[in-house]
Amino acid sequence: METLGPIIVQLIAGAIGGNAASAVLKQDGINLIARTIAGAVGGLGGGIILNLIGNEALTGLIAQGISSLIAGGVLSAIVGALLGRKS
Repeated sequence: METLGPIIVQLIAGAIGGNAASAVLKQDGINLIARTIAGAVGGLGGGIILNLIGNEALTGLIAQGISSLIAGGVLSAIVGALLGRKS
């Protein structure tokens, strides 16, 4: 259960960050489910990257949540920009 807690925090924070970023950027090209999934994947990736480069002070749940929130927002914004383009 100790390893599952940070993953759940990363997924939830990433999903929140993804939806928040898409709402702020008013992205219409990406729907709710897609931005939630993109945010969750970005949050998980951000948490993994933080674990790889971070030290003991950066691996707590709060640091995991903040990094996942940011990474989820960034990935969701990128996906929204790519899907929102009209060719």
